[in-house]
Amino acid sequence: MPTDTVTLVINFDGDLWLSDVPTAGAATTHRCLASGLQTTATLGEHSGSLYGMEVILTPWAAFTLFGVAVQEWAKDVVDASELLGRRVDELAESLAALDRWEERFRLLDTTLIQWTRGGPLCPPQIIWAWQALAHASGNIRIQQVADGSGWGRRQFEDRFRRHIGVSAKYAARIMRLQQALRLLIAGHAPAVVATSAGFFDQAHLTREVSAMTGRPPTRLLASRRGAASGAGTRDRLDDLITSILLPR
Repeated sequence: MPTDTVTLVINFDGDLWLSDVPTAGAATTHRCLASGLQTTATLGEHSGSLYGMEVILTPWAAFTLFGVAVQEWAKDVVDASELLGRRVDELAESLAALDRWEERFRLLDTTLIQWTRGGPLCPPQIIWAWQALAHASGNIRIQQVADGSGWGRRQFEDRFRRHIGVSAKYAARIMRLQQALRLLIAGHAPAVVATSAGFFDQAHLTREVSAMTGRPPTRLLASRRGAASGAGTRDRLDDLITSILLPR
């Protein structure tokens, strides 16, 4: 599902085949990957098992870690080596060679801290703007956020996109989707959800959920409930609706 996070996946064994859900485009194959803020859902497939680690980053932390303007790659899933070079493959090999998960987490923490030292810092105005959007679950006027940053609208938008990867409007759109999904899955009526999450009406809610997840709300909820062995409720992050696990 589209979420307001950046993901770094370091697989030790097994590949992921990823494709865009709404367009049903051709799948791309990845071992270690980075994924920025997406406004549409992604279908991930594998051969039956995956073995590795996943790092969830705020967008501005990703900017510092990767040292690349996030807007240059955020709307795509890319091989992590394109951003971090050969060192991410070497890290994957070192992590896989360790015997205990405690040792792996220690090495991962140490390495990521080292990589972020000296990296470019995100302006505090962008972090404030992001937090303002998140606090309102995206249901806030972008002009209000731009005014609060102290920058003009064009300067704000340019800097937000550079450091976050998408425009403030699209970030708010992802946050509103997540709020709507939380309310829907909690059992609230679609008409109530539409009003609470900042949509014009129920029809607008349905269009947005369909466009961003590939399924209208009713089918999305049915897929979550129908996943085998309760797998459909296994989200990768607290307080975010991240996944529907689909059996082949």
